[in-house]
Amino acid sequence: MAKRSRGSTRPGQRRPAQRPAPRPATSGAAAPTARPSTALTPEEEARAAEIEARLVAEERAAEESRVRSHGRARVSPEAAPRGRTREGSLLAARAAEEYTYVVRDVRRIVEVGGGLMLIMVVLYLLIEVLHVL
Repeated sequence: MAKRSRGSTRPGQRRPAQRPAPRPATSGAAAPTARPSTALTPEEEARAAEIEARLVAEERAAEESRVRSHGRARVSPEAAPRGRTREGSLLAARAAEEYTYVVRDVRRIVEVGGGLMLIMVVLYLLIEVLHVL
């Protein structure tokens, strides 16, 4: 292994700043006991709990409105599309919505196909059996 010629820095980089250690503040007055920066006061904890409760309530209301907007066209678990999606995920919601469109389209195809078959049977009866035309 080759020894580096520039010491501990690589080309294009600066050496780390050599800073002296911070001096403790020695003032005449007694310094108040400093709480850690990560600690919260009871007021801050109460406010955080209030905000979290509000967010949870908004999410729950949005989920309920989404379920209501899709109405009673809920898909049974057996007929639901298979895949690796979680129940409440956005992908699962989109897949369920697409599945309702597919079901509606298949019903339309069956209705049109059945109507055409009915027309063909009626024409067969009129032309071949009854010799009307």
